[in-house]
Amino acid sequence: MPNESFVIEVNGEEATDLYEDLVSLEVELCHEMPATFQLNLALYRQPESGQWLHLDDERLRVWNQVTIRAGFVGGGHEELVRGYVTRVTPRFTADEEQSVLEIAGMDGSMLMDREEKLKDWPNKKDSDIAREILDSYGFTAEVENTEVDHDEALSTVIQRETDLQFLQRLAKRNGFHCYVEGTTGYFRRVPSDNQTQPVLAVHFGEATNLVNFTATVDALRPTNIAMYQVDRFNKEVLVAEVEAGTREVLGRLDAAALLRGSVEAGQIYVAKNAATGTPEMTALCQGLFRAGSWFVEGEGEINAAAYAHVLRPRALVTIKGVGETYSGVYYVCLVRHVLTRDSYTEYFRVKRDALLPTGDEDFSSNGDFGLL
Repeated sequence: MPNESFVIEVNGEEATDLYEDLVSLEVELCHEMPATFQLNLALYRQPESGQWLHLDDERLRVWNQVTIRAGFVGGGHEELVRGYVTRVTPRFTADEEQSVLEIAGMDGSMLMDREEKLKDWPNKKDSDIAREILDSYGFTAEVENTEVDHDEALSTVIQRETDLQFLQRLAKRNGFHCYVEGTTGYFRRVPSDNQTQPVLAVHFGEATNLVNFTATVDALRPTNIAMYQVDRFNKEVLVAEVEAGTREVLGRLDAAALLRGSVEAGQIYVAKNAATGTPEMTALCQGLFRAGSWFVEGEGEINAAAYAHVLRPRALVTIKGVGETYSGVYYVCLVRHVLTRDSYTEYFRVKRDALLPTGDEDFSSNGDFGLL
């Protein structure tokens, strides 16, 4: 069985002297929020000098750069987060051995969330704006093209928030996500079809790698989306209605197929949102429909030693061993990595827009195909 390991770097250099005093290390990766980390170190006085170990270490002060990698012996390390120390909290207790120094931080996207701005962006598409902002912070910009060009004769995009809040607003109305990983800033749809990760399994003999898993089906969540707006020039009523997504669902039975008798799909009408025309209205409605279509949610705990893989958010993973209804492909929306000197556990949340497998899933990884 592979052995777990991790690497902590401060300002580009591995901080090997911190490992011996590590109490715990947590990294939380969320598909919608900046990645965060918290490093907890034992805080005690050195017998010779009487000084508190680590307390005056300049490397552990705010705004130092921290990179955390995790992996398995023989398999290399994957970068979990690269960011900055934003909070330091020494906790002194009556029992000196229980004192802890907490060092917390966030990924580089927080640099875009420091200043509120009032700015106009004439004659630009949302993707052009995203690329320009990400470039201005030194990120390598991975930007998916958007279609609507905001001609200033018709409308101009106005920013009244921080750059991060602004980009997240633009991303939402296009059905995109905006986030930073390492030195790359992304503005795009997720997940892509090539992001499937090794299979997670419950009660599956030697292939079992989940400690627990819970699934919830929320029948009230999926809704149809519509938006109505009057064209400011010709006074015509513009209509955008979305009752189906543009992507294939992750299972065989979607929310519409589950409706029974006189029960109809819910309906939401978008209000207090201005758009330049039908294409932008449709893109916004599609994004909201997609966000509401995830009516199956799950969460669980991974035995990292058995899984031997670093689970990533904004990607797909297949889960088996939970019955035919709930087995299949899920989208990973959050992973919390918890490491100590002796253990490595991954807690996760997933979601899905359908029940039952489609028949195209590969359940063979770490087990026999077809045994759900």
